Amino acid sequence: MKKRQFWFCILLMMALCTITYINHFDNGFHFDDAHTIENNAYIRNIRNIPLFFKDGSTSSTLPQNQSYRPIVTTSLAFDYWLGGDYYLFFFHLSTFLLFLLQGLLMVWFFTGIFNISVPDDKRNTWVALIAVTLYLLHPAIAETVNYVIARADLQSTLAVVLAFVLYQRSARCRRYFLYLIPVIIGALAKPPSIMFAPIFFVYVLLFEEQAGLSNPFKRVFNAIKKSVPAFVLCAFMYWLINHLTPKTWQAGGTSPIQYLITQPFVIAHYFQMFFVPNALSADSDWQLVPDMADWRFIAGMAFILAMLIIAFITAQKKQLRPISFGISWFFLALLPTSSIIPLAEVLNDHRMFFPFVGLLISVSWTVALLAKRWSPFFAGHVPDYKSVSAVILGLILAGYAYGTFQRNRVWDNEESLWYDVTVKSPENGRGLMNYGLSKMAAGDYMTAGIYYQRALKLLPTYFSLYVNLGILKAATGHDELAETYFKKGQWFGSNYPDAYIYYARFLNSRGRYNEAITNLQTALKLSPANIYARLLLMDAYENTENWTELNNWAKSSLQLEPNHPEIKNYLQAAISKKSKIDAEADQIKQAPTAEKYLALSLLYYNAGRFMQCIDACEKAIGLKPDFPEAYNNICAAYNKLQQWDSAIAAAKKGLAISPDNQLLKNNLQEAYNHIKQAAR
Repeated sequence: MKKRQFWFCILLMMALCTITYINHFDNGFHFDDAHTIENNAYIRNIRNIPLFFKDGSTSSTLPQNQSYRPIVTTSLAFDYWLGGDYYLFFFHLSTFLLFLLQGLLMVWFFTGIFNISVPDDKRNTWVALIAVTLYLLHPAIAETVNYVIARADLQSTLAVVLAFVLYQRSARCRRYFLYLIPVIIGALAKPPSIMFAPIFFVYVLLFEEQAGLSNPFKRVFNAIKKSVPAFVLCAFMYWLINHLTPKTWQAGGTSPIQYLITQPFVIAHYFQMFFVPNALSADSDWQLVPDMADWRFIAGMAFILAMLIIAFITAQKKQLRPISFGISWFFLALLPTSSIIPLAEVLNDHRMFFPFVGLLISVSWTVALLAKRWSPFFAGHVPDYKSVSAVILGLILAGYAYGTFQRNRVWDNEESLWYDVTVKSPENGRGLMNYGLSKMAAGDYMTAGIYYQRALKLLPTYFSLYVNLGILKAATGHDELAETYFKKGQWFGSNYPDAYIYYARFLNSRGRYNEAITNLQTALKLSPANIYARLLLMDAYENTENWTELNNWAKSSLQLEPNHPEIKNYLQAAISKKSKIDAEADQIKQAPTAEKYLALSLLYYNAGRFMQCIDACEKAIGLKPDFPEAYNNICAAYNKLQQWDSAIAAAKKGLAISPDNQLLKNNLQEAYNHIKQAAR
């Protein structure tokens, strides 16, 4: 293939990929993004980058999830620094550009392997281009590209592919072991990169020593000798990562044996998903296989045995060795997540990103050899055989692209993602809870409660579920029940900062600032960089007029995030010894509007200053009589003061203006419920 033609095909491949992913660049943060990005103050200051390489404590606000991945955390800080008001776009853009780069490297890598097996065949580059295009458009791969923190899988996989390309194409890199530099970088993104060493051994054995998997000792010895630097480096990187990972990190699983016997069927599932990606779920509900007598273990082992036999047979012939190498890559890449280390999730779709590179080599080369062998037959019996083949290929790629486009839509926001999980994984209590959380955020408390109760049957000891039930009950005016749930959340999740943070938020909103401060201090001992906890603590100190502590916490928080406007306001309040709410009230008097007084009322409400909230709303109504939102805040404030009749009167006035206002209906119903309870 001529250079101009090659680069045209590369640009076309990248254009198709970009069009397929065009609807993903504004997708939200999800799942682990909350504690690694959204609430992680360390990534908000690019000067913290040296801290990322010191140990893993800066990678997450959850001690149990703090792993040593400094390359990932650095990339997040860089994206945040670039992003400004459009920071979500930059998080997705940087991931996507690396994804396209990986595609280019895979074309070179695949072509190199195919040329070793069948030299001087012009079709090798075409096979590589088509195969990589399929990979870039594959719906299962979209699970990694859409999930921001899963860029760790992409960065580590990209590093392994780059290492092979450097080894293949540069004599200098081979001579001075420069091809190992990407492996170091990849391991600092995610540990599976260290599987480069065994994969590299298989590569050398099959393609350089031209040996099968049962060959003379001399060739095997030569392959081992060439692979020693890679094994030494990867062993060192494993030690280093383990040494710098905080002791608080937890894999999340329970039974190593059960996890191990579950993985053969999981691996078979991954294989099936390569061909028919019909069961993608952001959070699977698969459970552990109970014992080796289970049919799933037997079926999984039969699949693995069959694949290993195929790998053994195809290793014997030069022309077939890419098939053997790809199968070996597939299994070795899965080894860190599908072995004796029991992870919290039995399977996870983004784990397919790395092993699918190898599986793609096997499958694409198998199809290419079959096509080459049977093309004379089809050419003689099928009119315009090449056009028919092109149409079939186009339909496959279009089908995969459509599937990826739809997965991008699923990942758009929390509600769409977790609704999909409830459909695909209905026995996943965490998925049910998170969908309920999205409904609660939208003000649909009834639906949220239904999903929380469904989740509770599956996860009766899940601390986060009790915390969210506490939030729900607080939002619907059941403070005593809310407090019961918050305390249960702390009982089951005493080592998790969120169990203290959201209870403290509840206490803050009820004016119980000293109790809130105690809980927030506990949370910040567990997670010092949790920016949300810091903001809540500063709010509590401001409301108690503890200007000294407010000053100290504002200054330390600005060291983590120098440009945070709320922290600056807290520091100014500490210096002037005047709360931001009072300062805001003074400013509004200079140029009053109904909207400003409404915003002020919300500040008073959140600070537990309910009479001042009502007063601000009455001033808003004086400027704008038809203002249902102001009546809603009056109703909510009277509910907090347990003045039910006044709350009902305010709600009725608001509903007379806006009959369909759901928040007014909710607050009115809360007042009625309390009156009914008092009458019993």
